[in-house]
Amino acid sequence: MLISLHVKNLALIKETEVSFREGLNILSGETGAGKSIIIGSINLALGARADKDMIRHGAEYALVELVFQISDADMLQRIKEMEIPVEEDGIVIIQRKIQPNRSICKVCGETVTTKQIKELAELLIDIHGQHEHQSLLYKKNHMEILDSFAAEELAPIKVKLKESYRRYVALRKELDEFRVDESAKAKELSLAEFEYSEIEDANLTSGEDDELETLYRRMTNSRQLVEAASKVYSLLGAGSNSVADSVGRAVRELRAIEEFDDTAKQLTLELENIDDLVSDFNRSIAGYMSDMEFDEQSFRETEERLNLLNHMKLKYGGSIEAVKQYQEELEQRIEKLRNADAYQAKLEKELADTEKELLQTCEAASAVRKKEAKKLSEDMIQALTELNFLEVSFEIQVRKKEEYSALGNDDVEFMISTNPGEPMKNLGSVASGGELSRIMLAIKTVLASRDQIPTMIFDEIDTGISGKTAWKVSEKLGVIAKNHQIICITHLPQIAAMADHHFIIAKRAEDNATVTGITEMNAEESVDELARMLGGEVITDAVRENAKELIHTAKMKKEAL
Repeated sequence: MLISLHVKNLALIKETEVSFREGLNILSGETGAGKSIIIGSINLALGARADKDMIRHGAEYALVELVFQISDADMLQRIKEMEIPVEEDGIVIIQRKIQPNRSICKVCGETVTTKQIKELAELLIDIHGQHEHQSLLYKKNHMEILDSFAAEELAPIKVKLKESYRRYVALRKELDEFRVDESAKAKELSLAEFEYSEIEDANLTSGEDDELETLYRRMTNSRQLVEAASKVYSLLGAGSNSVADSVGRAVRELRAIEEFDDTAKQLTLELENIDDLVSDFNRSIAGYMSDMEFDEQSFRETEERLNLLNHMKLKYGGSIEAVKQYQEELEQRIEKLRNADAYQAKLEKELADTEKELLQTCEAASAVRKKEAKKLSEDMIQALTELNFLEVSFEIQVRKKEEYSALGNDDVEFMISTNPGEPMKNLGSVASGGELSRIMLAIKTVLASRDQIPTMIFDEIDTGISGKTAWKVSEKLGVIAKNHQIICITHLPQIAAMADHHFIIAKRAEDNATVTGITEMNAEESVDELARMLGGEVITDAVRENAKELIHTAKMKKEAL
């Protein structure tokens, strides 16, 4: 679960830290207090798009840090398989630093990519934004919800389905490209044979270009190299005033006195070593100058060969290895074109076999979806009834499409009737904003019984509801909170009264600037906050008593859940 959130220099937040706990964590506050910033900061830490304008005015950077405590062994193993570090006791620390020109993501101090952060977030947390229920209006999202419900049985079938579809698309594309007229095939064969022969005649050797480049540079600069080497040789080894001559004379002088003193004998030995080194060097540089003597024919042959290699690389690939790889592909293509009829027949058989396998996998996926759709529909009717849909019918239609996709050939659509006698219609033509919020909550409730995501965040799930329905939503959040950590932003007192832990988000003036902060309230403060939510600006004793009654009612409902 999410055990702490630390935010610094983000929008109106100068610096704040809050510790969340198990159960239902409620966040409330006046309109404009910055409730959306809190959820936004969590989204930022989990890979949402960052903008430099989010950085608090006058600050150099913004920082968001999330600390998760993971106790599930399977989840810890999955995180480790993603090559993401985990601290002792299952602690995962996600940190994102946002600077004007870039942002840096880290997990437990190790820099990671935004993609890795998003993959990790899918395991740890499910965030329901203010307008996410609108996604129910789009039929393409219905299959995703159904597949999440059926994940345990459907997941291995979808893996096979994806691979079968990939092969099917690749084979169909290759066959379509191969089904050209005979004259086009003949032209392609002629070009392929020409290119193959050209590469073959070049007789390429790996690494040859690098060796020739080095040799060519030596050849083109040989005069300058020889002149420099000659000067060095004249200084060290040629003439009566060279280093070699001077060292030789010095050795002879020391030998004349070495028998009189041990130190002189030692110095003689050292100087003799120097003499040997100078002699060895002179032999080496003489050989180097000899190697620099290139004839015009050798230079011309080297230049021509290097030009050929560069031409082949420019035409067929950026390196000799790439050219040789292209030649191998040409050889395979030539073989196919020379035996075009047989190869086309082979492709057609492979495509037919692959399509048959794909169809069988699609049917397997469809069978699971239809079976699970009935279960999900039944669970949804129960959940919707508990959310004050008194006379509701809910059905998930799984229809067959003509075309294939990586998900199969199913078309999934949620249908609903909220009044007796009315025909089933798609969600977009029936449900209002408040009803969509409850339908989404029902979906989250049903999926929560099957998924392993420990933390769920609801940002104003109560949009468009009030009264008795608000209590129903409150009770449903209480049910989910039994097995999941829930963090919920709300403006309804009925939902806030159900809190296991209640936090207030408020703005204050500090150093001539507006600052947003979040703090956990005690029981008395929570009563005052509910009174504010009930009575508005003026909080009377009667309103406060009403707030206490709400909290008492919520307590009774929680005990009955």
